[in-house]
Amino acid sequence: MLTANIQAGSSTRRYSDYVTRSWSHALPAGRKRSSLDAIATLARGHDIVGLQEADPGSLRSGFTNQTHYLAERAGFNYWSHQPNRRMGGVASSANGLLSRLEPVEVQDHALPGRIGGRGVLLAKFGDGADGLAVAVAHLSLGAGSRLSQLSFIAEMLSDHPNAVLMGDFNCLAERPEMQVLYQKTTLQPPGCVVPTFPSWRPDRAIDHILVSSNLQQRSIEAVPAAFSDHLALAMSIDVPASALR
Repeated sequence: MLTANIQAGSSTRRYSDYVTRSWSHALPAGRKRSSLDAIATLARGHDIVGLQEADPGSLRSGFTNQTHYLAERAGFNYWSHQPNRRMGGVASSANGLLSRLEPVEVQDHALPGRIGGRGVLLAKFGDGADGLAVAVAHLSLGAGSRLSQLSFIAEMLSDHPNAVLMGDFNCLAERPEMQVLYQKTTLQPPGCVVPTFPSWRPDRAIDHILVSSNLQQRSIEAVPAAFSDHLALAMSIDVPASALR
């Protein structure tokens, strides 16, 4: 599995780029297409990929649905996206899912928060309560909003013994608001700390792949997502065959 905040294909290599390259977050310029191709190459080696900050087809991306583009370039038969934020009429942002397995159901839910525009995308694989549930989310910057969002997600995943939650959490895994996940679901805290932000000198582990206690984690590593300000996080897990039937 892989989770990646792709920053809509934009390039950020230092903090000053947030100012000097701010135009790239609103205009279809820069090397977005080559960045997407690099991300597609990375995604190709995984079975399920969660995306954050994928542009769903606004002016900024040259009206390209970036989740669909990555699915085609990386050879995924199944994809879904959840547009959840529009910025000034020129840029939009979405959660996305790429999968080599056919989901039996895909849901998208708006998340609560002081400022709207956050969501969680839920894909279910296999039949019945034991099926694999994979959720992709991009949480708020504020702790209060994150607590509301994590409480919503915990309720959503509480009946799923084989669950994965991945995305940009904007917080460390040991933060107080994260405890609701560990208390109300089978999701476990990460076994190790893997910094993902900022990509050019990572010192904060704010992107996570959390898995249920029933799922065996084999490996985890942070890898570049083209020139995004986040590193992508890759994890290999063992899923019981019964969760995919």
